[in-house]
Amino acid sequence: MSQTPVGVLISGGGSNLAALIDAHTPQCAYKIVAVISNRPEAYGLERAREAGLPAIAIDHRPFGTDREAFERAVDNALRERGVEFVALAGFMRVLTPFFVRAWAGAMINIHPALLPAFPGLHTHARALAAGVKVHGCSVHWVNEGVDQGALIGQACVPVLPGDTADTLAARVLAMEHRLYPHCLNLACSGQAEHVQEGAGLLNAWAPRLPQII
Repeated sequence: MSQTPVGVLISGGGSNLAALIDAHTPQCAYKIVAVISNRPEAYGLERAREAGLPAIAIDHRPFGTDREAFERAVDNALRERGVEFVALAGFMRVLTPFFVRAWAGAMINIHPALLPAFPGLHTHARALAAGVKVHGCSVHWVNEGVDQGALIGQACVPVLPGDTADTLAARVLAMEHRLYPHCLNLACSGQAEHVQEGAGLLNAWAPRLPQII
């Protein structure tokens, strides 16, 4: 099977990166060829090195407020390594139109909420404050809106009595680690066709497991 060369962008521990690495087989539609972090101290870079992957730190801080200049450096690093598809995995930067347009139709993100509910930060605390009974995660195409791109897949978990933001986050994270490799495979194999914003859910991931709806 032809494998799409993927660059993974991270900012922290890289647990979703690890899930993508662990799920990879010769039958996968993706192959990770570069891991880039905007934080040189990010543990995810060590995960990449341990897996034998190129681990690249491009610190955003020397660029100051020039976000596009930072992104051009990232874009150059991706293209130098033959990347054709970008997976955001805990990359804690709001992207400029330059980068979004440069990778339009070839960039996805995983978000810890059931979009369109709770875009942005602090999703688990906000879900608890709203009193929802079901929470989860979403994988979506990246567009110029924050967490507004068309959905590829979602996985759900129940909100349990006594949940805190931390306990709920842990339950959602376990689902993220299962959902993201599945959706990256769909995207890289062409089974999650890119559509215009607002076209709705492309592929709902719903295996017959009690904790996934």
